[in-house]
Amino acid sequence: MKVEDLKPRTAVDEITLEVVSKGEVRDFATEKGAGKVCTCAAKDDSGEVSLTLWNEQCAEVKEGDTVKIENGWVSEFRGDKQVGTGRNGTLTVL
Repeated sequence: MKVEDLKPRTAVDEITLEVVSKGEVRDFATEKGAGKVCTCAAKDDSGEVSLTLWNEQCAEVKEGDTVKIENGWVSEFRGDKQVGTGRNGTLTVL
């Protein structure tokens, strides 16, 4: 799958992205629990997308890394598409 094929509120079987930049790691707390979250800019040869990292992923991924997301999810925030692992996906640093 490529960035240009991503549609909000749909599953991602597999996508490989290069991390262009990494934002600040932030703490969050909800009624479901607490943790860390970080937003990155990532790209492939078809375009750029926001990549959301959760908890231990925030420490594992650095700028310039290539990552593979399997069984991920595309969401939308303020009109921008965001891709992440969702509840059941996995992220691998290649």
